[in-house]
Amino acid sequence: MNTHQDTNPFEEDTFVYIRHMDADEISEVLPQNEIGELRHPDQLFAVLSSDGERLAVVEGRDAAYAAAVAHDLKPLSVH
Repeated sequence: MNTHQDTNPFEEDTFVYIRHMDADEISEVLPQNEIGELRHPDQLFAVLSSDGERLAVVEGRDAAYAAAVAHDLKPLSVH
């Protein structure tokens, strides 16, 4: 079944991507002294705009998802 849509659903919603950050990427973003203060530096996730701009770095995937939803964004996971 095909359904015709008059509007593009991507124009109305602001999608963001949630992606796990690897160690090299973390060291590019945060100073070494701040990395040492993190409880779980291996559990950092980036929240990225649809064009790839990093909007936030959050400890824990659930926290990243919650932060996006709290700002009326539509989170998608990137593996």
